Amino acid sequence: MVVFVFPGQGSQYSGMGKEFYENYPIIKKLFKRAKDILNWDPYDIIFSGKDENLKKTVLTQPSIYLVSYSLFEIWKERGEILPDYVMGHSLGEYTALAASNVFSFEEGLKIVKIRAELMDKAKEGKMAAIIGLDREKVEEIVKKGKNKGIIVCANYNSPKQIVISGERSALKYAEKLAKENGARKVIYLRLSGAFHSPIMEEISKEFSQEIAKINFNKPKFKIISNVTAREELDPEKIKENLILQLTEPVRWEDSVKYVWEKGVNTFVEIGPGKVLTGLIKRTIPQAKAIFTDNLGNFLNSIKFLEGENGKTSG
Repeated sequence: MVVFVFPGQGSQYSGMGKEFYENYPIIKKLFKRAKDILNWDPYDIIFSGKDENLKKTVLTQPSIYLVSYSLFEIWKERGEILPDYVMGHSLGEYTALAASNVFSFEEGLKIVKIRAELMDKAKEGKMAAIIGLDREKVEEIVKKGKNKGIIVCANYNSPKQIVISGERSALKYAEKLAKENGARKVIYLRLSGAFHSPIMEEISKEFSQEIAKINFNKPKFKIISNVTAREELDPEKIKENLILQLTEPVRWEDSVKYVWEKGVNTFVEIGPGKVLTGLIKRTIPQAKAIFTDNLGNFLNSIKFLEGENGKTSG
């Protein structure tokens, strides 16, 4: 069984997807449609060669969604094997939902645009990845950090990588405790605010009003929610979970383990970079995890899956 996984913020880089843009006319069409919705040109932002452009949340999130969805569209054209499950990391959940026809590419991009703009407004707080400590120890540190301000576990990425989110004073205290307890690294993320924390509650109210305007369909593929790490097929429940995702943790490690227990043995990362591939391998070393970041890897991934299923590559 196969799961397609879609990356979130942090996987972006200048020039991502350019090989695909130059080789597949469908990508040019998607970029043109995106330009009309975004009121800025994704071609200029993504292919400018300036990494600074893609450090701005309002530009980053729509760009990753566009590139990831574009790769999925090419996969549908070229590949015979479609996923049994889909899931995405934070922002990537929106790409997974679009791939599952819960909403159209255009509707998804409009939602992502609004989400990015709201998240960019939330300048308070920071996020930091703690590397090398297990979940129980980080949760203990976070509990102690609450004495210094708002702080939560925001992303359970893999057994030894957990992202914390909250007020700066609490994060600095947690950083000190983490290092005292043997953390290999504490890395502050280049994000504008404390995502997946109670600090996002104010924008979640506004976001819920916007997302209520969009009609959600039952997903074509089984989709795993970031919030519950379980599959969710009810459109209204999916909508509720997207609102909760702003303030609740991304349970990525739990999601990976869940689909593995359901019989998934192959994970295909659809989109820029290979961040999720690394997290998956650190969570389940025996899993087959492949990425599609460049055209060569993309076509090899199609051949690999079709070979696994006894099919001839088209």
